[in-house]
Amino acid sequence: MSALVPFTDNVRDLSNTQGYQFEFRCERCGNGHRSAFKRDSVETGKKVLRAAGHVLGGFTQRVSRTVDQWQYDRTSNSPAKDRALAEAVERARQEFRQCRGCGDWMCAAMCWNDEIGQCLRCAPVVAEEVARAQAAAQRDQIRERAQQADWTAEVDMSARAVVACPSCGTRADGGRFCSACGSSLAPRVRCDGCGSEGNRIGALFCMDCGQKLP
Repeated sequence: MSALVPFTDNVRDLSNTQGYQFEFRCERCGNGHRSAFKRDSVETGKKVLRAAGHVLGGFTQRVSRTVDQWQYDRTSNSPAKDRALAEAVERARQEFRQCRGCGDWMCAAMCWNDEIGQCLRCAPVVAEEVARAQAAAQRDQIRERAQQADWTAEVDMSARAVVACPSCGTRADGGRFCSACGSSLAPRVRCDGCGSEGNRIGALFCMDCGQKLP
């Protein structure tokens, strides 16, 4: 008769050719519990026979070669693995609770509401939920007030923005002069052809007469 096996959707099989190990994970926060590694007695016996075969030779060596041909399935249909999983489940039960609201397995330490008897996803703690709602409202209000404030009152929108000092190349963080070399961030250039003067950062030719700028 088959037995009901809990944790079927949140268990990871870490078993290998040497033995069995399983990892159970909370379906809310991801914290986990890993069972102790349980060495497989069949694999241990195979190692003993191999060692004896190398030392004694003859019949024992033939037996060891036969043992190496055994197909021992660790993915399913293994009574030894079933027993190891059942033991791991019994130990993991102490760390997890199954929520009757959503059916998921949750860790008792972080994601379980003992007062209600459900997970925090189905029955959040009132104080924690209020704190989250207050923090969310505070963030929204900060953004709203920031939108209402005038952050461009002192910004000259008619002047070309400068991101690097035209003299030394240092990054410019605003202001009229470079913080590294003291040069003007908006130097005025006078055209020798027409005499016009203005802020022509990056310009090679005068916009008024087309003559090459100094």
